[in-house]
Amino acid sequence: MVLKDRLSITEVAKSVGVTPRTIMRWEKTGKIKRSKRDWRGWRFYQKEDIEDIRRFFESSYEYDALERSVPATAKDVLVALIFALAAAFYLYIGCGTVLAASGETVAVAKSGVVETAGAVDINLNNLPAVHGTPVTSAEASKFTFGPDDVIEIEVRRHPEFSGQYTVNSEGKIEYKFIGDVDVNGLTKAKLQERLSGILSEYIIEPEISVRIMGYLSKVYYVVGEVGNPGKFYMKGNSIKVREALVQAGLPTNAAAMRKCRLITPDRKGKNKFIYVNVYELLYGGDLNCNLEMKPGDVLYVPATIMAKIIRVISPVTNAVSEAGGAAAAGAGVAAL
Repeated sequence: MVLKDRLSITEVAKSVGVTPRTIMRWEKTGKIKRSKRDWRGWRFYQKEDIEDIRRFFESSYEYDALERSVPATAKDVLVALIFALAAAFYLYIGCGTVLAASGETVAVAKSGVVETAGAVDINLNNLPAVHGTPVTSAEASKFTFGPDDVIEIEVRRHPEFSGQYTVNSEGKIEYKFIGDVDVNGLTKAKLQERLSGILSEYIIEPEISVRIMGYLSKVYYVVGEVGNPGKFYMKGNSIKVREALVQAGLPTNAAAMRKCRLITPDRKGKNKFIYVNVYELLYGGDLNCNLEMKPGDVLYVPATIMAKIIRVISPVTNAVSEAGGAAAAGAGVAAL
C-alpha cells in the first residue's frame, strides 16, 4: 500500500488491520503516542507514526486475541443482565404483591434493616455506637440527666465530697457520705442547687461545680442508606433531622431521599412514623422537613428500587464477568 504524507485514523486502522476504536483506546491507555491534529481538530498520522503502531501491534499478539474474545463475553454479560433484570423485577414487583397478600416476606438486609413486602424490620441491637460532635455550653446547660450518664462533682476545698459518678438504672447516684441522690431529669444547674441544699448541713456555703463526662442516657438511630449508620448519643434533649443526617455521613447515592421515615417508638408496641423529604431538606432548603428527633427515635433512609435491583443482579453479573475474563485470558495465552 502506498502511504501518503498524512493519513486519517480510518486509513491507518485499515493498513494495520485493526479498528479505529482500537487505535483510540491504545492512545488513551498510553500504549502508543497520541496522534497529531490539524486545524479542524481531526486526527492525522505520518509515516513514522504508522510504523510505530504497526510494530506495537505485531509485537503484541495477545491484544488481537483479547479483542476477538470480547464480543462473545459482552454478549454473555448482556444476556445474563437481561435475565437478571427480569428476575429482579419479578422478585420486587410480582412476588412482592403476592407475598404481601399472603402475609409472607421477602427480605433484603443492609445495615441492620430487613425490608419486606409490607413492613420494615430494623434490628437496632447490631448497630455500632457512634459518639456525636462536641457539645456546646448552651446544649450542656439544658441537658437532663438519665441512666448511664457520667457526672463529675467538685466541691471546692472539700475533696472528700468530690468525685465522678454514674447514674444508675433508677436515675440515682451513690454520693459519698450522703447516700443515693435522685438526679433523673435534672439539669446541671438544678443538680447544683440540690447538692448545695444537701451539703449545707455539713459544709458552710459549699461551692459546687458539676460537669457532664459522658452523655449516654439518650440515643437516636439513623439506619439505611447513609454513610455511617448506627446508634448515636444525644448531647441534648432533642436533635434535628438535618444534624442527625450530617452525623450519620449523609445519604448515599442509593438512597431514596424523598421517602425517608422518622419512626417514634410507642409504649403500646405500635410504632408511629412520619415521612420526611430529605431531598428537599438538604438540597431545597425546606426547613419544614427539618423535624425534631426525640430520644429513641429512628430515622430510616430506604434504598431506591434500582439500587435493590442492582444488589440482586450484581452476583450474577460478577460471576459472568469473571468467567469472561478467564476465557479472555485463556485466549491470550493460547495466542502467545
